[in-house]
Formats: sequence, C-alpha cells, structure tokens
Amino acid sequence: MNYESQTTHDPMVQFREWFDAAILSGESEPTAMSLATVTAYGTPNVRMLLLKGVDDRGFVFYTNLESTKSTELAANPAAALCFYWKVLKRQVRVTGRVEPVSDDEADEYFASRPRLSQIGAWASAQSRPMSDSFELERNCAAVALRFPIGAVPRPPHWSGYRLTPATIEFWQEKPFRCHERVRHARTAAGWDTQPIFP
Repeated sequence: MNYESQTTHDPMVQFREWFDAAILSGESEPTAMSLATVTAYGTPNVRMLLLKGVDDRGFVFYTNLESTKSTELAANPAAALCFYWKVLKRQVRVTGRVEPVSDDEADEYFASRPRLSQIGAWASAQSRPMSDSFELERNCAAVALRFPIGAVPRPPHWSGYRLTPATIEFWQEKPFRCHERVRHARTAAGWDTQPIFP
C-alpha cells in the first residue's frame, strides 16, 4: 500500500478492503475497536467494542441504552473509533456524529444473536453497581424462566448506533518510522484526501 493507492479510494471502500484483509489475516478479533465518547463535563471516556456493521452510511455498534456510553452519546452525539490490526500492522481512526439505528435494524441484529447473549441483554443493568458477584447470574436465571421457549424479544433498553464518519485516517506501519498515514475529511463535495506525516 502506498499514498497513491490510498488516495484513489473512497475511504469507506478503503476501510472495507482493509477490514476484509484483517478477517483473512488471522487477527484474533478483527471487529474489535475502541469507542471514545465525552462526558457532559468534557472528560474523554474510551472502551473496547465490536463492530457489527459497516456500509456507505457508517459504522454500527450495539449496546444497552442505559449504559454510560449511551448517556454520554445522548449528551454529545460525537464519537471516535480506532481499529488496530496487529498482524497487518495497520490502524484506522474515525471521527463523526452518532445517531440511533432504526428499530428494524436493531430487531434484526438482536434476533441474530445467540440465545444466551439475548438473555444477557435483558439481565445486565450495564454500568450500574451490582449487589454481589452473583447478581448477574440470578438475573440471567430469572430471564431464562421468563422466556423459556421461543424467541427472546429485544429489550426496550437495547439498541444500536451508527457513526457517520467526518474523518477517516489510515495508518500503515513501515520500517524506520517511515509509516504511511493518509487522512480523509468529508466535505460538501465529497472527500478531501491528504497524506500527513506519521
């Protein structure tokens, strides 16, 4: 990969090419990404999530709508993502605005999850204190009794978000710190592409 080959691409096409390569490379978890949000007081907050969808509209992840990240996104719907694929020695950074996915999208993804993950979504009061280390297990047992057979419906407090990228930056490791780094910034006319120093 070189600057010229990167700058001829739509960055979303470029991302999907790198993402597909990461899946084929043997990365242990190619969908892993850090998600950075900002508290109402301007304090940054970051955690690891899994990418659950990507297309021309943006990057999709799912979570408990009562979690810390959701509270922060409600107050400030801007976020940043960072992917790092060690096998390929590549990093992608993304910034942009975040908005909820549609109910239909959330329903479809929730229905595709393993049953135990569906039960866990009902059982976990994400980000809030537990009374003891067994409270989650007790909650899971209660949910399993509530939905003993058939489909588990999506909880009202569980859905997804889509980050629409404003900037996407690609970084490729090279010897002697001569890394390749290209930033794409969205404009009214499309994407402005600029190689930048590593």
